[in-house]
Amino acid sequence: MNKRVAVIGIGSSKFGRRNDVGIRELTWEAVREALIDAGLTQKDIQLNVIGSTAYRGTEIYPAPPASEYSGLVGKSPIRVEAACATGSAAAFTAINAVASGMADIVLAIGFDKMTEVDTSASLAIGGRGGNYLWEFHMYGTTFPTYYALYATRHMAVYGTTEEDMALASVKAHKYASLNEKAHLRNKVTVEEVLKSRPISWPIKLLDSSPISDGSSAAIFASEDAVRKLHAEPVWVKGIGYGSDTSSIASRGEWTGLKAAKDAAAMAYSSSHVSPTDVEYATVHDCFTIAEIMAYEDLGFAEKGKGAKLLRDGQTEKDGKVAVNLFGGLKAKGHPLGATGLAMIYEVVKQLREEAGPVQHSFKNYIGLTHNVGGTGHYAYVTVLGR
Repeated sequence: MNKRVAVIGIGSSKFGRRNDVGIRELTWEAVREALIDAGLTQKDIQLNVIGSTAYRGTEIYPAPPASEYSGLVGKSPIRVEAACATGSAAAFTAINAVASGMADIVLAIGFDKMTEVDTSASLAIGGRGGNYLWEFHMYGTTFPTYYALYATRHMAVYGTTEEDMALASVKAHKYASLNEKAHLRNKVTVEEVLKSRPISWPIKLLDSSPISDGSSAAIFASEDAVRKLHAEPVWVKGIGYGSDTSSIASRGEWTGLKAAKDAAAMAYSSSHVSPTDVEYATVHDCFTIAEIMAYEDLGFAEKGKGAKLLRDGQTEKDGKVAVNLFGGLKAKGHPLGATGLAMIYEVVKQLREEAGPVQHSFKNYIGLTHNVGGTGHYAYVTVLGR
């Protein structure tokens, strides 16, 4: 990046089934909190990037009404989409707008209201995230089915078990129970996860993230703006991206995500940070096997040994690298457009030591977000530091 970029404001709505609001009000919840957090008003925002998948519900083109309701008319010329990584695509665009010198203060917003369609329709929509013609149309693959393929292959090659995956669910629910903005705040046991309804074996209901509504926002600023505003910055130290084939049959080995590995390598290189430097991370745990693969793709564990980090408690609060202490996608919720920015919200809260009962202990104040789109079609990794 040419110029240093910092996060100076963050906001998030409550995630869940939000029948109490429409897309406009839902978006404003996050925008309002981010503006207050940064001590700014809409007049201070020079550019607004909106991330929304916009394939659900009543608003086919949701950016204009959401922007208007939030008082950002004239500042929102772009909406981005990268499936489940849409929020990170919005952040990536905003960060680069500041780094290039185009703008000094940029707001990124991510939102989706996913509960406006029923579960079967949602599963079908998710199944179209890859190669529609050769996978969904021919074989009827759903989103859980894709990750079931990853899970069974990981189990066959490395001996990963259903119990290992269940540990990720137990951890997510434990921490979500402490997060007032989380969708699912109930604790679960390994036995309950294993006995929950099969969705696509070995993926069960309690291995799966919920269908959620929500919004998140982050305000990015140049070093000059940080100085003028006397803001308390969390710096974007590096960012990486990756992508892969639309058809997962073309990818070869199915025990990890090449896009995520590529994104991580780029982020580590640009930030001059190594996996062992990362003290806190949010990883894309849309299904429990995804969290285990993320440990390995990010270099937190050797290939095939991601589950050991869970068994040993090394990704718990104050562990070797704390992961998803707000509940992760699995229990905090996964409104696709909001997820990537919700990850930034979480890491910034942790780095500023504002995470309350789930505050992790830092030495070097290095955090990381890992956001995957589709079934590894896109990936973004962002390194943040204080």
